[in-house]
Amino acid sequence: MKIAVDTNVLIRAVVRDDPAQAKVATKVLKQAELIAVALPCLCEFAWVLRQVYGFTASDVAIAIRALLAAANVEANRPAVEAGLSVLEAGGDFADGVITYEGCWLGGETFVSFDKKAVTLLTAAGQSARLL
Repeated sequence: MKIAVDTNVLIRAVVRDDPAQAKVATKVLKQAELIAVALPCLCEFAWVLRQVYGFTASDVAIAIRALLAAANVEANRPAVEAGLSVLEAGGDFADGVITYEGCWLGGETFVSFDKKAVTLLTAAGQSARLL
């Protein structure tokens, strides 16, 4: 089966806070011929692991990289790497993904009220402006 996975399935497989759901999630992920992981799913995944379960940025990055290492996982890898770059620099995974996709869509400068995001992106060589 080729599946598009929801965030809650990934969370159950990683956190294992509900043993019954964790078992089902792990089984479906292992049996899938293809696991399509959308960018919003990974943004939610990173946010939930950090904010709800208290994972460190490093642990979130490890979880995302482990997921991407599976042979049956498909994701927009350049966008994911952009998100990981910002996450590992101390920012939010989603800000890296948003910047990447925005540029891919033709945007030239990331604009935000988030000073930390703008600072991290500028330090990484991205065009970013604090509003």
